Amino acid sequence: MDQHQALFTRATRVTPGGVHSPVRAFGHVGGTPLFFARAQGASLIDVTGRTFIDFCMSFGPLVLGHADAEVARAAHDAVDDGWTFGACEPYSLALAEWIVARVPWAERIRFVSSGTEAAMSALRIARAATRRPNILKFDGCYHGHADALLVRAGSGLAGTSTASSAGVGDDVARTTLVAPLDDTGALEAVFQSAGSTIAAVILEPLPANHGLLPQREAWLARVAELAREAGALLVFDEVISGFRVARGGMAERLALRPDLVCFGKVIGGGFPVGAYAGRADLMDLVAPRGPVYQAGTLSANPVGMRAGLATLEKMERLDGWTTLEARTRAFTERLRAAFAGLAHPLSVVDAPGLFWIHRTDPASNADWFARFFHAALAHGLYLPPSPYEVGFLSLAHDDQILEAAAHALGLAAREADR
Repeated sequence: MDQHQALFTRATRVTPGGVHSPVRAFGHVGGTPLFFARAQGASLIDVTGRTFIDFCMSFGPLVLGHADAEVARAAHDAVDDGWTFGACEPYSLALAEWIVARVPWAERIRFVSSGTEAAMSALRIARAATRRPNILKFDGCYHGHADALLVRAGSGLAGTSTASSAGVGDDVARTTLVAPLDDTGALEAVFQSAGSTIAAVILEPLPANHGLLPQREAWLARVAELAREAGALLVFDEVISGFRVARGGMAERLALRPDLVCFGKVIGGGFPVGAYAGRADLMDLVAPRGPVYQAGTLSANPVGMRAGLATLEKMERLDGWTTLEARTRAFTERLRAAFAGLAHPLSVVDAPGLFWIHRTDPASNADWFARFFHAALAHGLYLPPSPYEVGFLSLAHDDQILEAAAHALGLAAREADR
């Protein structure tokens, strides 16, 4: 039994499925999950000492790469000074002031420990502010594992939603309306039939949890318009796209102003940090100022606050968003060239710092991806272990690394092309 299998066997005895988040179990790709011991820059090093170019990057927070020296110093300093206080401290204040000064639609911000908490709390505000029961979400968007958000469309009709997880009651599922992405007719029908009951429309403006699904700007603008006309709040889930695709996320790129926005990943520099932010009058509904209760023992943990601020300050100083966009574009152009001539064509979708490779024939995509994933592993590349997860770049992925990676992925694609 190899070292990875031995560790996974032990893990299955003490942890559900042997993992602490489902995608890590390799359920979509088969085989035994790899166990990693260290990481640096654009690389993961497994417990046997083998090095992989990493395109999972902890699913998004490591915009500077693994173990960036400046972020590491900030985290080490935080640990030396005391890693949790349960009291007021200046570090969350510094990060909050940095964000509020640069993101006009974030007039107030509250830090939590995950994107799930952020989305759950934003919707609680929306219901309190509008005194309405329902929310509208979209197929293909993921907003964490709060009960009201683990809902999918039922028979294709908005309002006939069903839970996508056991343990979510029908009474909760009924308060979540679900519509398809990029379907103006369906969107307008939802507002026509239920607009007066909708407290909030929650949307990933760049859906990146079921593949990378850029939306038409005209459709996104129509979502915002219909929400405002109906008196519903517009909530952007920018847990992935925030501070990655641009300093102001997709809202900046689209020139759309949400009422509330959810952040995570990048703002913690790799530590467990989430946040919800938005209009001052809405955020002032949150306790202790207002009647909407939300609390957290480790919210605004000083280590994450200082690591997050170090990350954002470095990105700003280096104009990292411009560099990341240019490198992503060049890398995905190389990939398209490397995939030319395959018997079964591949599509490469990209946004700054993000990419998604998939077969143009969705019926064969899952089986193909399992072969492609393991072929990429054999060539020293670690991709997210699911055909529905996107790949992430960081500033540590320099041109030399990306050129080598594109060549290796081209070889892997040919080996999996059947």
